[in-house]
This record gives sequence, C-alpha cells and structure tokens, in this order.
Amino acid sequence: MALDESDFLGAFPMRGSGRARLIGTAKSVRDRPQALEWKDVSTTVLERLGVAIERVNWFSTYHVHHRVARHFRKGRTFLLGDAAHIHSPVGAQGMNTGISDAVNLAWKLGAVLHERASLALLDTYEPERIAFAQRLVATTDRVFTAVTSPGRIARLIRVVIAPRLLPVLTRAAFVRRFMFRTVSQTAVHYRQSNLSEGRAGGLKGGDRLPWIGGQKDHEDGAANFAPLRSLNWQVHVYGGAAPGIAAFCAARGLDFQSFPWHPTMQQSGLLPGAVYLIRPDGYVGLADAKADPANLERYLESRAVALGPRRR
Repeated sequence: MALDESDFLGAFPMRGSGRARLIGTAKSVRDRPQALEWKDVSTTVLERLGVAIERVNWFSTYHVHHRVARHFRKGRTFLLGDAAHIHSPVGAQGMNTGISDAVNLAWKLGAVLHERASLALLDTYEPERIAFAQRLVATTDRVFTAVTSPGRIARLIRVVIAPRLLPVLTRAAFVRRFMFRTVSQTAVHYRQSNLSEGRAGGLKGGDRLPWIGGQKDHEDGAANFAPLRSLNWQVHVYGGAAPGIAAFCAARGLDFQSFPWHPTMQQSGLLPGAVYLIRPDGYVGLADAKADPANLERYLESRAVALGPRRR
C-alpha cells in the first residue's frame, strides 16, 4: 500500500513472476466522451516506488459506493451480502461480512424449516446483522475518504501523521490485538439480540465463543471449536460441571461438552464451572454463572427452541 500527496496505490501480487493487480484512484470520468484508459492514469506514485509497467493485461474503472439497505427482511424475502450492504474494499471486510450474514440466516432458516424453532427466530436476523453492517459501511467510508481525498488535511494524515504514528502504535500488543479482532471480525457480538442473555466471567450472552487451544485431556487434543461442527445448540462447561447439568442436557437432547480447566481459559473471559449455551453459529446464547438447570430450561422454553435429532 502506498500513500502519496496526490496518489493512492494498492498492489496485490498474483500468481506468476512479475504479475500484480494495481488499484488506484482517478478523477471522475462521467463527462468524458470516451472511457478512461491506462494512458490517462497518473504514474507518479509508480515512478517514485521504482515500479516499471511492461504490459497491461486488463484495465477497468468502477465507482465506490457506500450503502446499506433499509431492511434486511421483508416478509419471506431476506437480503444478505452485497444485496444488503456495499462499500469500498478498504479493510477487505466485504466477503467476511457476507459470509457471516449467510451463516447467521442459514442456521435460523434450517431450524424453522425442520420445526426446531418458531418463526420468531427469523426476526432476530435483521437486528443482529444490520447494526454491524451500518457501522462497517460508515467506517470504511471514513477510511476511504481519508486515504483518497485530495484535501489538505487528508494529505497531512497520509504523508505526515500516518507514517509516523502507525509504526509506534503497532508496537503495542493491545493495539495489534485490537486490529486483529477488528479485521478478523472476531469482536462482532450480538449482545442486544433477543437471543442473548446473562453474563459469566468476562463473557456475555451474544459474545462470540473464544477459541481455546487443544487440551490433552479432551478428545485427542481437539480445541473447543471442534464440537461446533455439529451445528447444534450445545452446552459448554469449562472446569467441573454443577450437579444436574449433564443430566438435564441428556434429558433434553442437548449436546454437552465439558473441558478440563486451563489458565488460558480465564484469560479468554471464561468462568470455571459456568454454563455457556452455544448457538449453532458459535455465539453464546445464555451465559449462566450459577450453572442452574432451571435457567437453561427457562431460556429454551422462552425462545421456543426445540432440540433432538434433525428431521430429514
């Protein structure tokens, strides 16, 4: 990525020696009688970087849009991916966001179609996904404007402030951790959802289940994400389980996973002995520090969640 006083350049290596995809900005071409061509593009930033272009295999222009649909659902119609939100490629968030939309909607549609949940479950799709899409589009719009704007303040940020400030900030572990969680979208949560309830340790209902590395005492060293492959609701307990939890899960046909306690679990916000009811998409539905089977029962009944074998 190259930031200049007047130009912006993103270079992405492609398969084969000496091949790359270059992305830059150009002035509006709406009033031009002919389409913009490679010869019309400024090569100042390329020359400063010492990059020589021997051949152009493909050249195209496109306009960056920042938009979010007013609603992600109307009746039996659902919007997701680029149909629901579109923004600049800054941060490379578009594909991950669309896939997360699909995952969120798919397990809910599957539950309703297999009569394992009421139609009310589908009402949680839009509130859970649209809030993040709105924040993402607003953020990418601001970043894109700062990176590409010809204004004096934007040039000052690109050329003077960013090159000096970013190297200093990225030396701090908490900054790198924040950047990773932001770009990877592992910080996304649904705490305001009707499916989210309770708190245990540092985790609240609606948080993404933290990944814990494999433990030798559990299923050949499989991490706690391995059980999520079943795509079922399941209860996780880290450390000793309270009496009655395993029996309740067995009686209700609810998957039960118990993990031996390890110090890294506390660092991830988990509480020893607490009950975490995990949704099929890996998010915490209920976090219960008391580990009371009655709380599990009440949660499942109030959300009309049916368990047991899938219908075929």
